[in-house]
Amino acid sequence: MSRIWNFAAGPAVLPAEVLEQVKDELLDWHGAGCGVMEMSHRGKEFTSIIETAEADLRELLGIPGNYKVLFLQGGATQQFAQLPMNLLPAGASAEYLVTGSWSKKAIKEAQRVCEGVASVRNAGSTEAAGFTRNLDTSVNANEISIDANAAYLHLCTNETIHGLELDCSRLPQTNVPIVADMSSHILSRPVDVSKYAMIYAGAQKNIGPSGVAIVIVREDFLGKAWKTIPSVMDYAVMAENGSMLNTPPTFAIYVSGLVFKWLKRQGGLAEMEKINRHKAELLYACIDESEGFYRNPVRVADRSRMNVPFTLASAELDTDFLAESKAAGLASLKGHKSVGGMRASIYNAMPTDGVRALVEFMQDFRKRKA
Repeated sequence: MSRIWNFAAGPAVLPAEVLEQVKDELLDWHGAGCGVMEMSHRGKEFTSIIETAEADLRELLGIPGNYKVLFLQGGATQQFAQLPMNLLPAGASAEYLVTGSWSKKAIKEAQRVCEGVASVRNAGSTEAAGFTRNLDTSVNANEISIDANAAYLHLCTNETIHGLELDCSRLPQTNVPIVADMSSHILSRPVDVSKYAMIYAGAQKNIGPSGVAIVIVREDFLGKAWKTIPSVMDYAVMAENGSMLNTPPTFAIYVSGLVFKWLKRQGGLAEMEKINRHKAELLYACIDESEGFYRNPVRVADRSRMNVPFTLASAELDTDFLAESKAAGLASLKGHKSVGGMRASIYNAMPTDGVRALVEFMQDFRKRKA
């Protein structure tokens, strides 16, 4: 069987050697006589798996000792509601920056659960610009307005659908603690975790299989949860129980741990950033040099290295592009229904050869259809 080049936005491509290891260990993990899906989460075998996964993640991201790492269920979308329940005391306020579909969903969910309890405010949005750039006070001095007394400032550092990425060295200048959704570019480049009160990410894009979300939260932000929320949604309770108050998503945590090992073998996040930059440059060059046959709407400085949306010269060509690319072994290139066109997600596990194959197809398609 020949594998496809999988450009899906999530669940997404996983490293081939990780999948091979999963296959080898599926029935018998390290002589345990059973696979990870069958073993007790309370046993010493799985305890070693989750502890090693956390240690490797801490090493990769350089997570300071005063941060807790949680492996939670519900995905990043659940965090849209769970994080204000943990970080936003009654009567307090939180600020949200809206730069794409996911940050727009995050503020909507926070406003819904906080109604009558706390204030959730839109502190800046680029929706009027079609979510084609990040917020920029050099464009409009009043584009960002942050209440200095807010409990936290929420932002999404990579908008998967619209293909925008925020350079984490260009965070808003504020003393308000920052909470970041990094679901679709976490582990693709080094990050200074100490600049954030909390980072969260769904696994199914750049970490592992769907089923687990990672929460990295500073210890002084624990213990503020609403007394009315379930214990399983209280970060402090989950931290006290090592993410195992209830049965965790064991298999997803196990595979994520293998991905962390794989990233370390690649040389860590600094090396991954070099590879990811090169892959993105190849694809954006193909788009920009096509004389308008392919177009990416995002301001160049804000383009994502992970998610590359593009349109063709005519929407009438979309059907042919998708059919022919699929026949060529290039899968899941259809853009999100809310924006149309195409989208290539080129996460850590997408090899450079896969991007080259896409570029070669796009160049050939243009020659034949232009």
